[in-house]
Amino acid sequence: MPVPAWRWPARVSWPTSPPEQTIAALATAGKAQADSAGARILGVHLEGPFLSPDRPGTHPTHLLRAPDIALTQRLLDAGPVTQITLAPELPGALDVVDLCVRNGILVACGHTNATAGQAHAAFDRGARLVTHLFDAMRPFTHRDPGVIGAALTRGEVTIGLIADPSHLAPETVHLAFQAAPERIALVTDALAAAGCPDGHYRLGEVEFDVADGVARRADGTLVGSTGTLLDAVRHACAAGVPVEAALNAATRVPARLHPEAGIGLLRPGDPADVVVLDDDLGLRAVLRRGGPVP
Repeated sequence: MPVPAWRWPARVSWPTSPPEQTIAALATAGKAQADSAGARILGVHLEGPFLSPDRPGTHPTHLLRAPDIALTQRLLDAGPVTQITLAPELPGALDVVDLCVRNGILVACGHTNATAGQAHAAFDRGARLVTHLFDAMRPFTHRDPGVIGAALTRGEVTIGLIADPSHLAPETVHLAFQAAPERIALVTDALAAAGCPDGHYRLGEVEFDVADGVARRADGTLVGSTGTLLDAVRHACAAGVPVEAALNAATRVPARLHPEAGIGLLRPGDPADVVVLDDDLGLRAVLRRGGPVP
């Protein structure tokens, strides 16, 4: 079997933080985009601050804010924002969706207690993503399907999925791929502790411990993932997802969200940013603009 090669999109997520700190971080991200060395940064995903206090995950609840057009515009002006996650049920959220869509910013529903109807309203206004389906949102039930049910029935919506065993059971991962073929985008939800040894770490104001590769606060709340995107592919395959579907979910599907970037496909003339794997999904090489990355 030939060694497969795949192109991997990269975007930096920024958690809920004080506005001035976020604005400073966006300026730094803009400078990092111009750096030709290392990973190619497509932009910044703002995961907050317009999140539901009922579904904050590990985001500090005292930093969450009601959707605010003026603040949103300040954030968009500060740096390379390409995506924002919000709770569509919050007052003013749909106005923020409209502003972002007009500016070419991808809008995701996440950290939300929205009903299916509230989710559909956001999708109707142009929201096209869900941030880590199943996690930090109203659970699916047969009479109250919430964002989960709404997203799975909307063919234009791309569904982010954290495919690691601490976040989702293998059956849940397999179910999502079967329910929304060609619409699953694997995400890492990775922390700065990704790839690091077990120990004590900090994410903004949040302190947490990593034990056996799982990051949790002292109260047991999951903080995020310590795995890589390649780990996510391996976990999806272990859950029964065909390898081609898992690889597409890490490359081609998320790349469709950024057609202007020329990523996710191997075609003549495209940037030669390539990950080379062996038959067992082991990493063989990484190429940046055609050259090997040490």
